[in-house]
Amino acid sequence: MAENELIKTDFSSELSQRYLAYALSTITSRSLPDVRDGLKPVHRRLLYAMRLLRLDPGQGFKKSARVVGDVMGKFHPHGDAAIYDAMVRLAQEFAMRYPLVDGQGNFGNIDGDNAAAMRYTEARMTLVAQLLLDGIDEDAVDFRQTYDGEGEEPIILPAAFPNLLANGAQGIAVGMATSIPPHNVIELIDAALHLIKYPNATHAKMLDFIKGPDFPTGGILIEAPEQLAEAYATGRGAFRLRAAWECETEKGGGWKIIITAIPYQVQKARLIEKMAELMQAKKMPFIADIMDESTEDIRLVIEPKSRRIDPALLMENLFRMTELEHRIGLNLNVLDATGTPGVMSIRDALLAWIEHQLVVLRRRSQHRLGKIAIRLEVLEGYLVVYLNLDEVIAIIREEDHPRPRLMERFGLNENQANAILDMRLRSLRKLEEMELRKERDDLQSEQSDLNAMMADESRQRAIITASIKSMRGQFIKTDQRMTRIEPQPVLDSDPAEMLVEKEPVTIVCSENGWIRSMKGRIEPDADIRFREGDAPKFHVHADSTDRLIIGLENGRFYTVSIEKLPGGRGFGEPLALMIDIPADTPLVSIMVAKSGKVLLASSSGHGFIAEVDQLIAQTKTGRQVMTVMDKARMVTAQPLTGACVGLVGSNRKLLIIQADEIPVMSKGRGVILQRYKDASLADVTSFAAEDGLSWLQTGGRTRTEKDITLWVGKRGGAGRMVPVGFPKPPRFT
Repeated sequence: MAENELIKTDFSSELSQRYLAYALSTITSRSLPDVRDGLKPVHRRLLYAMRLLRLDPGQGFKKSARVVGDVMGKFHPHGDAAIYDAMVRLAQEFAMRYPLVDGQGNFGNIDGDNAAAMRYTEARMTLVAQLLLDGIDEDAVDFRQTYDGEGEEPIILPAAFPNLLANGAQGIAVGMATSIPPHNVIELIDAALHLIKYPNATHAKMLDFIKGPDFPTGGILIEAPEQLAEAYATGRGAFRLRAAWECETEKGGGWKIIITAIPYQVQKARLIEKMAELMQAKKMPFIADIMDESTEDIRLVIEPKSRRIDPALLMENLFRMTELEHRIGLNLNVLDATGTPGVMSIRDALLAWIEHQLVVLRRRSQHRLGKIAIRLEVLEGYLVVYLNLDEVIAIIREEDHPRPRLMERFGLNENQANAILDMRLRSLRKLEEMELRKERDDLQSEQSDLNAMMADESRQRAIITASIKSMRGQFIKTDQRMTRIEPQPVLDSDPAEMLVEKEPVTIVCSENGWIRSMKGRIEPDADIRFREGDAPKFHVHADSTDRLIIGLENGRFYTVSIEKLPGGRGFGEPLALMIDIPADTPLVSIMVAKSGKVLLASSSGHGFIAEVDQLIAQTKTGRQVMTVMDKARMVTAQPLTGACVGLVGSNRKLLIIQADEIPVMSKGRGVILQRYKDASLADVTSFAAEDGLSWLQTGGRTRTEKDITLWVGKRGGAGRMVPVGFPKPPRFT
């Protein structure tokens, strides 16, 4: 092909190939950690560069700029800001459960402030980082050429520490992402020790050891055990993490909330700012003030507006409204030993780490065997000297080229001959010969033991077990679980309601849907003014702390807190401003939301009984409870007050049935209560048989019929004509 020759190709094909190459590079070389050491390439290069700079835990610190410069110049051809940001995170105790970098200077804080420039900070490795690198000089892992071909870097670290699950990882690649929360290393080690002994242990067995994530900022995990088990078995899920808090009492009966830990990855300053915005918007009327008294430990003080509020109820609502409750995702998407990305269970991730430890053990043992073989070879040459000391000295003194002569005379190889020629004269003493023989015997014994171990996998697992137990001993005394695991409390109330003083009120609602709350118990015959063209429809006695359940003809129910209703001055406000009521849909009932049963019936003669709790709606859009078909409408929704139910149709036929014939349902159309031909259900009432059936006659007088035998029947009957004097149109009230 000529140098300037053009090659014609399909644009979409070329674009897809190049984008695929970019995606693979992002997935394997930037965003996803390796399951074996839990590190991305930039983190691995940072630790290796620090090792080359001899920044061990027992050594002094060096400027962060020096570390970043070495990483960028030798291993990582990217911007220094990105490298330093990665290094800073490895040093932050609130970001890493087990920091890999020991930072000196300003490395940022939990408020969200940035770290100081790298020329001002210093760093060295931690003991955990040293565990990750342990054995790297013993051929434990493979190396590859650096980007410029002038050096080598490790493809993976030996990783004697279960870093992937202990510290977690976050990353976004092309088409995939990873999100792994940190865990307690003692729990991980106990699970790993069990897997070494029982490699086929179930996913459920892992939960006996790993209780859940353990975040460096503490907090309280409230995820249900079954959801935790599913997340760990599939490698996908989410965990609900809450702030830790306590109630601090004061003299005089007052109290305040002290928040001692905030959720992982939540910035304290931003959290307080958001809470202050909610207070200004009057969305948290139950809080008087928020103060930040934090030093090295978190201490946020929340003062309530009223001591009558339940602290647990107040916090439950704060959890709903702010980042004091935070959802942490689990997406255990990692690169396996072949570099292939995939989602693993927590058990499979631990098994991969254990298998890596076995590989590292075998490679280090093979490396040691090679060193022993070289040393034994040299020792055999040394011993030849002691057996033929005079002759060896004579050859060295007299021969112009002693090396080939020694090799020929004593059957030595070049390495042995060079070692003999390099010997010092003081090494020829008798005691040295004894030490060489002892060293040879010890090395031969070690060589034999290593060869036996290399052929016995059970011994390899025993060695790994001992090594992991030794590491466990380094953490057991100091590493306590920081995140508590507790069940979620069940509190279904609003603390704002507790700020309302309980007092009797009367709810008045007009035919056009204008509603108001008037103080005291006002009787229906009182002089209450309404808008011109409007008239009274509902008159309900309640308390200011109650909630109202409002039913419409379409079978939909809404819930309104009485304390949110307008006062008694004026004509009130339209209900349509508070809840999403469809236009031209009349109100059927307004009742106080108190425990009990409610009778629902439609004009088609269908009905059922529902619990009050089934009618309560959580949103302004309401809750569909009764299904009305064709041109039917809901006629009534009233509390069930007796064992008998009276039904009257537009055809003036009355039927009395037993309430226990009507099923209790949560929603639906219901069953047939009374049958009609060219008529519909006009009204319903419930009463006790001994009290008799009452109705309101024309003129306002109430009539009660004690002998109801004539109208008693079974559900679904047609009924008999109403008594003489029953109102027209037929109604009970």
